[in-house]
Amino acid sequence: MDPVQMAVPATSTRPMSYAGFWKRFVAYIIDGCITSFVSLLFIIPLVIVIGVGGANEEFDNPSMGFLAIIVGMYLMIASVLFILQWLYFAIMESTRGATFGKMALGIRVTDMNGNPISFGRASGRYFAKIISSVTFCIGYIIAGFSQQKQALHDMIAGCLVINKE
Repeated sequence: MDPVQMAVPATSTRPMSYAGFWKRFVAYIIDGCITSFVSLLFIIPLVIVIGVGGANEEFDNPSMGFLAIIVGMYLMIASVLFILQWLYFAIMESTRGATFGKMALGIRVTDMNGNPISFGRASGRYFAKIISSVTFCIGYIIAGFSQQKQALHDMIAGCLVINKE
């Protein structure tokens, strides 16, 4: 059989090369820039609408209705941005194996056997990042010290972040 035609299974016996803390950190910065830019595309029109609506309000004594609109808009914006960020990470990691930031640095997210992860597992990994964050980001930092370079959210979701071969 021609060696070019032979497929290497994802669970091959080759050792996996785990992506280190700093490589993952830079990928997260890139993804943060992307998600922030997309967020601005949603926030700017809403701020303009609120600004036009609030132009007639007195700044010294705004009405309770205006304050309720501001709080409602803030909660709506925060909810929409949270959902968009979740979908970005979950869809990209489950369909392509990596976000744009991870792709740029040649790393990808897999299960413990090196196989692609499902949307459900990618979603679980995303929501587990909340736990990594509320622990004063210690959940992220442990990726620099664990044997398989896993952050807390990776351990919870049963994922690895590996270098592409």
